[in-house]
Amino acid sequence: MMKVDKDLCIGCSLCVKDCMVKDIELIDKKAHIKNVACFKCGHCIAICPKNAVSTDDYNMNEVKDYNKEDFSIDADNLLNFIKFRRSVRHFKNQDVEIEKLSKIIEAGRFTQTARNAQDVSYIVVKDGIETLKEMSLERLSDMGKYMLANLTPETMNLKLYAQMWVKMYEEFKANPTGRDSLFFNAPAVILVVSDNPVDASLASSNMELMTNALGLGTFFSGFFTRSAEGNKKIMDFLGLNENQKIVTCMVIGYPDVKYQRTTPRKEAQISWK
Repeated sequence: MMKVDKDLCIGCSLCVKDCMVKDIELIDKKAHIKNVACFKCGHCIAICPKNAVSTDDYNMNEVKDYNKEDFSIDADNLLNFIKFRRSVRHFKNQDVEIEKLSKIIEAGRFTQTARNAQDVSYIVVKDGIETLKEMSLERLSDMGKYMLANLTPETMNLKLYAQMWVKMYEEFKANPTGRDSLFFNAPAVILVVSDNPVDASLASSNMELMTNALGLGTFFSGFFTRSAEGNKKIMDFLGLNENQKIVTCMVIGYPDVKYQRTTPRKEAQISWK
Protein backbone atom coordinates (compact mmCIF):
# COMPACT_ATOMS: atom_id res chain seq x y z
CA MET A 1 0.00 0.00 0.00
CA MET A 2 1.18 3.52 -0.82
CA LYS A 3 1.16 5.86 2.19
CA VAL A 4 1.54 9.58 2.84
CA ASP A 5 3.06 10.99 6.02
CA LYS A 6 0.66 13.82 6.75
CA ASP A 7 3.19 15.56 9.00
CA LEU A 8 5.70 15.79 6.13
CA CYS A 9 3.23 16.50 3.30
CA ILE A 10 2.99 20.19 2.37
CA GLY A 11 0.10 19.80 -0.08
CA CYS A 12 2.12 20.91 -3.09
CA SER A 13 0.02 18.58 -5.33
CA LEU A 14 3.02 17.50 -7.43
CA CYS A 15 2.13 13.86 -6.83
CA VAL A 16 -1.49 14.55 -7.77
CA LYS A 17 -0.47 16.05 -11.10
CA ASP A 18 2.05 13.30 -11.89
CA CYS A 19 -0.19 10.32 -11.07
CA MET A 20 -1.18 8.88 -14.45
CA VAL A 21 -4.09 6.87 -13.02
CA LYS A 22 -5.44 9.79 -10.96
CA ASP A 23 -5.32 7.81 -7.73
CA ILE A 24 -4.16 10.72 -5.56
CA GLU A 25 -6.23 13.65 -4.35
CA LEU A 26 -5.81 16.53 -1.91
CA ILE A 27 -7.94 16.33 1.23
CA ASP A 28 -7.61 19.18 3.70
CA LYS A 29 -4.50 20.31 1.81
CA LYS A 30 -2.79 16.92 2.26
CA ALA A 31 -2.17 14.26 -0.35
CA HIS A 32 -4.33 11.19 -0.03
CA ILE A 33 -3.59 8.03 -2.03
CA LYS A 34 -6.76 6.02 -2.61
CA ASN A 35 -4.90 2.79 -3.49
CA VAL A 36 -7.67 1.83 -5.91
CA ALA A 37 -6.20 2.32 -9.40
CA CYS A 38 -2.62 2.56 -8.13
CA PHE A 39 -0.15 0.08 -9.63
CA LYS A 40 2.78 1.23 -7.47
CA CYS A 41 4.88 2.83 -10.19
CA GLY A 42 6.55 4.98 -7.52
CA HIS A 43 6.24 8.32 -9.28
CA CYS A 44 4.72 9.84 -6.15
CA ILE A 45 7.71 8.64 -4.09
CA ALA A 46 10.14 10.05 -6.64
CA ILE A 47 8.52 13.46 -7.07
CA CYS A 48 7.69 14.38 -3.47
CA PRO A 49 9.97 17.25 -2.34
CA LYS A 50 9.56 16.28 1.34
CA ASN A 51 9.99 12.50 1.09
CA ALA A 52 6.50 12.10 2.50
CA VAL A 53 5.39 9.13 0.40
CA SER A 54 6.34 5.52 1.10
CA THR A 55 5.10 1.98 0.53
CA ASP A 56 5.20 -1.24 2.52
CA ASP A 57 5.21 -3.33 -0.67
CA TYR A 58 8.87 -2.69 -1.47
CA ASN A 59 12.12 -2.04 0.37
CA MET A 60 12.24 1.71 0.96
CA ASN A 61 15.95 1.46 1.79
CA GLU A 62 16.53 1.13 -1.97
CA VAL A 63 15.28 4.68 -2.54
CA LYS A 64 18.08 7.14 -3.28
CA ASP A 65 17.87 10.92 -3.30
CA TYR A 66 18.89 12.52 -6.58
CA ASN A 67 22.20 14.29 -6.90
CA LYS A 68 23.68 15.36 -10.21
CA GLU A 69 27.14 13.92 -9.61
CA ASP A 70 25.96 10.34 -9.10
CA PHE A 71 23.00 10.31 -11.47
CA SER A 72 24.13 12.17 -14.59
CA ILE A 73 25.76 10.66 -17.69
CA ASP A 74 27.26 12.76 -20.45
CA ALA A 75 25.11 12.24 -23.55
CA ASP A 76 28.01 12.00 -26.00
CA ASN A 77 29.86 9.51 -23.78
CA LEU A 78 26.71 7.40 -23.48
CA LEU A 79 26.21 7.36 -27.23
CA ASN A 80 29.84 6.38 -27.80
CA PHE A 81 29.51 3.65 -25.16
CA ILE A 82 26.52 2.25 -27.07
CA LYS A 83 28.30 2.52 -30.42
CA PHE A 84 31.38 0.72 -29.10
CA ARG A 85 29.55 -2.32 -27.70
CA ARG A 86 30.19 -5.59 -29.55
CA SER A 87 28.77 -9.07 -29.28
CA VAL A 88 31.60 -11.10 -27.74
CA ARG A 89 32.23 -14.74 -28.59
CA HIS A 90 35.79 -15.12 -27.31
CA PHE A 91 36.07 -15.52 -23.56
CA LYS A 92 38.92 -15.97 -21.11
CA ASN A 93 39.13 -19.02 -18.90
CA GLN A 94 38.06 -16.89 -15.96
CA ASP A 95 35.03 -17.12 -13.71
CA VAL A 96 32.58 -14.23 -13.41
CA GLU A 97 31.98 -13.00 -9.87
CA ILE A 98 28.50 -13.44 -8.38
CA GLU A 99 28.58 -9.77 -7.40
CA LYS A 100 28.91 -8.71 -11.04
CA LEU A 101 26.17 -11.06 -12.21
CA SER A 102 23.92 -9.67 -9.47
CA LYS A 103 24.60 -6.10 -10.60
CA ILE A 104 23.69 -7.05 -14.18
CA ILE A 105 20.38 -8.41 -12.93
CA GLU A 106 19.84 -5.21 -10.91
CA ALA A 107 20.01 -3.29 -14.20
CA GLY A 108 17.21 -5.52 -15.46
CA ARG A 109 15.17 -5.30 -12.25
CA PHE A 110 15.02 -1.51 -12.39
CA THR A 111 14.04 -1.38 -16.07
CA GLN A 112 10.55 -0.13 -16.77
CA THR A 113 7.74 -2.64 -17.39
CA ALA A 114 4.24 -2.12 -18.77
CA ARG A 115 1.92 -0.99 -15.95
CA ASN A 116 4.78 -1.65 -13.54
CA ALA A 117 4.06 -5.37 -13.82
CA GLN A 118 7.66 -6.23 -12.90
CA ASP A 119 6.99 -9.49 -14.72
CA VAL A 120 10.60 -10.36 -15.61
CA SER A 121 12.59 -13.08 -13.84
CA TYR A 122 16.12 -14.37 -14.25
CA ILE A 123 17.92 -17.71 -14.23
CA VAL A 124 21.68 -17.76 -13.76
CA VAL A 125 23.41 -20.90 -15.04
CA LYS A 126 26.98 -21.52 -13.91
CA ASP A 127 27.54 -24.98 -12.42
CA GLY A 128 25.04 -26.56 -14.80
CA ILE A 129 26.23 -24.83 -17.96
CA GLU A 130 27.80 -27.96 -19.49
CA THR A 131 24.63 -29.99 -18.91
CA LEU A 132 22.53 -27.22 -20.40
CA LYS A 133 24.86 -27.00 -23.40
CA GLU A 134 24.55 -30.71 -24.17
CA MET A 135 20.75 -30.67 -23.90
CA SER A 136 20.54 -27.62 -26.14
CA LEU A 137 22.89 -29.02 -28.79
CA GLU A 138 21.00 -32.31 -28.85
CA ARG A 139 17.72 -30.46 -29.29
CA LEU A 140 19.14 -28.29 -32.07
CA SER A 141 20.45 -31.39 -33.84
CA ASP A 142 17.03 -33.05 -33.68
CA MET A 143 15.44 -29.89 -35.07
CA GLY A 144 18.04 -29.68 -37.83
CA LYS A 145 17.54 -33.29 -38.89
CA TYR A 146 13.78 -32.82 -39.02
CA MET A 147 14.14 -29.65 -41.08
CA LEU A 148 16.52 -31.34 -43.55
CA ALA A 149 14.12 -34.25 -43.98
CA ASN A 150 11.18 -31.95 -44.63
CA LEU A 151 12.58 -29.12 -46.73
CA THR A 152 10.19 -27.16 -48.90
CA PRO A 153 10.79 -24.17 -51.18
CA GLU A 154 9.52 -21.98 -48.33
CA THR A 155 11.97 -23.42 -45.77
CA MET A 156 14.98 -23.81 -48.03
CA ASN A 157 16.52 -20.67 -46.51
CA LEU A 158 16.80 -22.56 -43.21
CA LYS A 159 18.88 -25.39 -44.68
CA LEU A 160 22.18 -23.78 -43.71
CA TYR A 161 21.09 -23.46 -40.07
CA ALA A 162 19.82 -27.03 -40.03
CA GLN A 163 23.14 -28.36 -41.31
CA MET A 164 25.02 -26.21 -38.81
CA TRP A 165 22.98 -27.51 -35.85
CA VAL A 166 23.57 -31.12 -36.81
CA LYS A 167 27.31 -30.49 -37.20
CA MET A 168 27.53 -28.65 -33.87
CA TYR A 169 26.16 -31.65 -31.99
CA GLU A 170 28.34 -34.11 -33.88
CA GLU A 171 31.44 -32.07 -33.01
CA PHE A 172 30.39 -31.90 -29.38
CA LYS A 173 29.82 -35.64 -29.10
CA ALA A 174 33.20 -36.31 -30.72
CA ASN A 175 35.00 -33.92 -28.35
CA PRO A 176 32.86 -32.56 -25.47
CA THR A 177 35.71 -30.38 -24.14
CA GLY A 178 36.73 -29.04 -27.54
CA ARG A 179 35.42 -26.10 -29.51
CA ASP A 180 32.20 -24.77 -27.99
CA SER A 181 30.02 -23.41 -30.77
CA LEU A 182 27.03 -22.64 -28.54
CA PHE A 183 28.27 -20.85 -25.39
CA PHE A 184 31.87 -20.38 -26.59
CA ASN A 185 33.29 -21.60 -23.28
CA ALA A 186 31.77 -18.72 -21.36
CA PRO A 187 31.45 -19.37 -17.61
CA ALA A 188 27.92 -18.03 -17.12
CA VAL A 189 24.56 -17.64 -18.78
CA ILE A 190 21.68 -15.42 -17.68
CA LEU A 191 18.25 -16.31 -19.03
CA VAL A 192 15.66 -13.53 -19.04
CA VAL A 193 12.17 -14.92 -18.60
CA SER A 194 8.80 -13.21 -19.06
CA ASP A 195 5.37 -13.62 -20.61
CA ASN A 196 5.88 -10.12 -21.99
CA PRO A 197 8.69 -10.13 -24.60
CA VAL A 198 8.84 -6.33 -24.66
CA ASP A 199 9.46 -6.07 -20.92
CA ALA A 200 12.13 -8.79 -21.06
CA SER A 201 13.82 -7.25 -24.09
CA LEU A 202 13.98 -3.81 -22.48
CA ALA A 203 15.50 -5.36 -19.36
CA SER A 204 18.00 -7.31 -21.45
CA SER A 205 19.15 -4.15 -23.23
CA ASN A 206 19.95 -2.41 -19.95
CA MET A 207 21.60 -5.58 -18.67
CA GLU A 208 23.89 -5.63 -21.68
CA LEU A 209 25.00 -2.07 -20.99
CA MET A 210 25.78 -2.99 -17.39
CA THR A 211 27.69 -6.06 -18.58
CA ASN A 212 29.95 -3.85 -20.69
CA ALA A 213 30.31 -1.29 -17.89
CA LEU A 214 31.62 -4.08 -15.63
CA GLY A 215 34.33 -5.00 -18.11
CA LEU A 216 32.53 -8.16 -19.21
CA GLY A 217 31.39 -9.30 -22.65
CA THR A 218 28.16 -10.88 -23.78
CA PHE A 219 26.13 -11.98 -26.76
CA PHE A 220 22.51 -13.01 -27.07
CA SER A 221 22.19 -16.66 -28.05
CA GLY A 222 19.20 -17.07 -30.32
CA PHE A 223 20.23 -20.69 -30.89
CA PHE A 224 19.67 -21.50 -27.23
CA THR A 225 16.28 -19.78 -26.96
CA ARG A 226 15.22 -21.64 -30.11
CA SER A 227 16.29 -24.97 -28.61
CA ALA A 228 14.52 -24.36 -25.30
CA GLU A 229 11.19 -23.38 -26.83
CA GLY A 230 8.72 -26.19 -26.27
CA ASN A 231 11.44 -28.53 -24.96
CA LYS A 232 10.27 -30.13 -21.70
CA LYS A 233 13.67 -31.57 -20.86
CA ILE A 234 15.38 -28.18 -20.92
CA MET A 235 12.50 -26.39 -19.21
CA ASP A 236 12.40 -28.98 -16.42
CA PHE A 237 16.14 -28.65 -15.91
CA LEU A 238 15.72 -24.88 -15.53
CA GLY A 239 12.72 -25.24 -13.21
CA LEU A 240 10.34 -23.57 -15.65
CA ASN A 241 6.84 -24.62 -16.58
CA GLU A 242 5.52 -24.88 -20.13
CA ASN A 243 3.77 -21.51 -19.91
CA GLN A 244 6.94 -19.57 -19.12
CA LYS A 245 8.99 -18.09 -21.93
CA ILE A 246 12.73 -17.58 -22.17
CA VAL A 247 12.96 -14.33 -24.12
CA THR A 248 16.75 -13.85 -24.17
CA CYS A 249 19.85 -15.84 -23.30
CA MET A 250 22.85 -13.72 -22.31
CA VAL A 251 26.15 -15.59 -22.57
CA ILE A 252 28.59 -13.79 -20.26
CA GLY A 253 32.31 -13.86 -19.54
CA TYR A 254 35.52 -11.85 -19.56
CA PRO A 255 36.38 -10.94 -23.18
CA ASP A 256 39.43 -12.55 -24.73
CA VAL A 257 39.33 -10.06 -27.58
CA LYS A 258 40.00 -6.32 -27.74
CA TYR A 259 38.25 -4.01 -30.18
CA GLN A 260 39.89 -0.77 -31.26
CA ARG A 261 37.02 1.27 -32.67
CA THR A 262 33.31 1.45 -33.44
CA THR A 263 31.77 0.12 -36.66
CA PRO A 264 29.59 1.84 -39.27
CA ARG A 265 25.86 1.26 -39.61
CA LYS A 266 23.15 1.97 -42.16
CA GLU A 267 21.66 5.42 -42.10
CA ALA A 268 18.63 5.67 -39.83
CA GLN A 269 15.31 5.50 -41.64
CA ILE A 270 13.37 8.40 -40.16
CA SER A 271 10.01 9.80 -41.17
CA TRP A 272 9.34 13.26 -39.75
CA LYS A 273 5.65 14.16 -39.64
